[in-house]
Amino acid sequence: MNFVKARHWVMVLCTVWVVTSGALADRRSYVWTYEYQTMPKGMAEVEYYLTHKISDWDNYDEKNTWEHAVELEYGLTDHWDIAIYQTWQHTNTESRDWSGYTGSKIRTRYRIGEKGQLPVDILLYAEYILGEGEKDYDKFEGKLILAKDFGRWNLAYNQIYETKVKNGDETEHGYATGLSYEFSPTWKAGIESTGNYTDNKYYLGPTVSWASEKVWVNLGVLAGLNDRSDDVQFRLLIGIPF
Repeated sequence: MNFVKARHWVMVLCTVWVVTSGALADRRSYVWTYEYQTMPKGMAEVEYYLTHKISDWDNYDEKNTWEHAVELEYGLTDHWDIAIYQTWQHTNTESRDWSGYTGSKIRTRYRIGEKGQLPVDILLYAEYILGEGEKDYDKFEGKLILAKDFGRWNLAYNQIYETKVKNGDETEHGYATGLSYEFSPTWKAGIESTGNYTDNKYYLGPTVSWASEKVWVNLGVLAGLNDRSDDVQFRLLIGIPF
């Protein structure tokens, strides 16, 4: 294991240890899939995303990417919230390493009705991405989020539409879906799948969620299901409401 790889894993483990030493908050069950929920009116939350993408596990040093995002979200009403993100990226390749700021995002979500009021709970999601650095293009991303609780089970599906609105007009269609079970108010676990219908990339893997009174932490791992996909993707998600 080279120094860069070891350093990043130490950072991940230290971050998890620090936040989990705190003390249930409104939290997510997944790391790639959105559920039927928004921030309550007047509440705010800071979230940190760490995503690690490995194109070829057997040739890790040829290319691997670390993506960081910090989000601040606020509940405008009990059905409508808004959030801003700042993002960074570090990419290691055989020829060069690149680190830098990759842009900002503005995101809003709106819940239709109340949970259980309709046969399927519906949430609308819209996001505008202001790209910088190696991602010097703007994008719009929309999601139709469908979800349903069955006792302690939750099933969620996101239909994703994404298009470049600057320096190109490429459009992509994808999905994220998850099935989770709540073992206790503290622990949830499940399975997620994501994919890009346009690029024919698909992933599947487990997700675990832990929560206390002051923080929640989710960790997910996805394995690529075909040759066009990355071999592995990891994501750590931390939420601190206030």
